[in-house]
Amino acid sequence: MSKKDLILIGGGGHAKACIDVIELEGSFKIAGIVDLPEKLHQEVLGYEIIATDDDLPRLAQDYNYFFIAIGQIRSPAIRIKLFDMLNGLEVNLPSIVSPQAYVSSHACIGNGTIVMHQALINAGAVIADNCIINTKALIEHDSKINDHCHIATGAIINGCAEVGTGSFVGSGTVCNQAVKIGKNVVAGSGLRITEHLPDNMILR
Repeated sequence: MSKKDLILIGGGGHAKACIDVIELEGSFKIAGIVDLPEKLHQEVLGYEIIATDDDLPRLAQDYNYFFIAIGQIRSPAIRIKLFDMLNGLEVNLPSIVSPQAYVSSHACIGNGTIVMHQALINAGAVIADNCIINTKALIEHDSKINDHCHIATGAIINGCAEVGTGSFVGSGTVCNQAVKIGKNVVAGSGLRITEHLPDNMILR
């Protein structure tokens, strides 16, 4: 089966990790990268930066598949803006799952979400749209990760927990069972979250 051409948006460090997953997953061929004007014609792991955000409407006439490869820590705003723009252009935003990850057949993965190497997503878990489930993260049974979230490396979201839209859970942080994290929360690295967190909280 021939690979589908994919336009990658973002050429930074997170993009390199995404490229590694995309290459290993094998369904897509990266046709080019979209980044800042001053980076045009530079290469990221051998792939050329061919356009800027302003060129997305033109690219959408030639390509069907796009993927947002910009990281997220303090704010999901850029990822949300791009996601909404691409939906408006009526292109496809595939979910991409590393073959080195485990995703239960009883879990759901939304559009534009990436599941990176050695992540585990267990039965009944729901991962919504435009999320990053980073390397070695664990999303346990019946938990829910809402739109535009980043669950960072080695983080653990235990069973029946929920992470609100636009939130970030840092590396190695553990969210206890059935705990709810609000919207637009930033929870730093190495924490233990044992109680519900309100919207817009920053926890270090």
